[in-house]
Amino acid sequence: MKLVNEVTIYEVGLRDGLQLESKVLTVSEKLDIFNLLRKAKLSEIEFGSFVHPKLVPQMANTSDFYCGIKQCEAEMKLVALVPNLKGLEMAKEKGVRSVNYVLSASNTHNQQNVRQTTEESLNSFKVLSQFATENDLTLNVTVATSFGCPFEGTVPQSRIMRILDTLLLHNIKRITLADTTGMANPKQVYELTKEIADEWRNFEFGCHFHNTRGMGMANILAGMEAGITIYDSSIGGIGGCPFAPGATGNVCTEDVVHMLEEMGVRTSIDLDMLIAASHKLRDLLGHDLPGQVAKAGKSSRKYPVPN
Repeated sequence: MKLVNEVTIYEVGLRDGLQLESKVLTVSEKLDIFNLLRKAKLSEIEFGSFVHPKLVPQMANTSDFYCGIKQCEAEMKLVALVPNLKGLEMAKEKGVRSVNYVLSASNTHNQQNVRQTTEESLNSFKVLSQFATENDLTLNVTVATSFGCPFEGTVPQSRIMRILDTLLLHNIKRITLADTTGMANPKQVYELTKEIADEWRNFEFGCHFHNTRGMGMANILAGMEAGITIYDSSIGGIGGCPFAPGATGNVCTEDVVHMLEEMGVRTSIDLDMLIAASHKLRDLLGHDLPGQVAKAGKSSRKYPVPN
């Protein structure tokens, strides 16, 4: 296997992970999880989103939560999701320095998610990019449904390339290709990410996979074969998009880190502390989480021989 030597994990549990949960965590409870993730040495965390609280009530306390963690900005990247210019302005007002804008490759999903066509979102993005540049904000973009749409089905690879062409005209740091409802397969992932990595060799691309149909980890390996070194994941494997049917189950952070480290791929993350964070999150949410390593333990664990 032709794998990269090191991978960056972009933790989305406190945003993507929590937005489908029926229980809304308090700021104090979110801080408990954040502090464990910090001890686990995660370098990038998407901590919340500046969206209307009626649409995503789990994110209503994002501003207050950021006030409790912003002192950590020097040691890790703290990123907020913003759906539009208003959200970007709110983030800037609170002192957030890094933001992530999401649009969908699928028109139908984009209309469900932000009530615009993809083309309208691309046009809106021009204003956001200008605002971010003028205010010295780091701007990332996630292209949802890059590997398929639950409403439209297959999204042509040529469409993804055209969207990237348009986005790369602007001042952005990273583009993440998202498998919003777990429709991707490893062959598809390799072919798309290899073409993208070959076309734009000096730009930073990441991938965001869901394990909805059990292919998330295999898709990460396929992306690594193509040279992608940045992957979104969610503590405990929770999360999904509230505006897409069947979008449950991000790839689980502790499972991804365990797999990579066992293969000799560096993540610089403390797996034991990740497992502790997953257990704490399980207790706060009051139900079992999809992740496997937190249940089974590390594969290096040895057991006493029964008498």
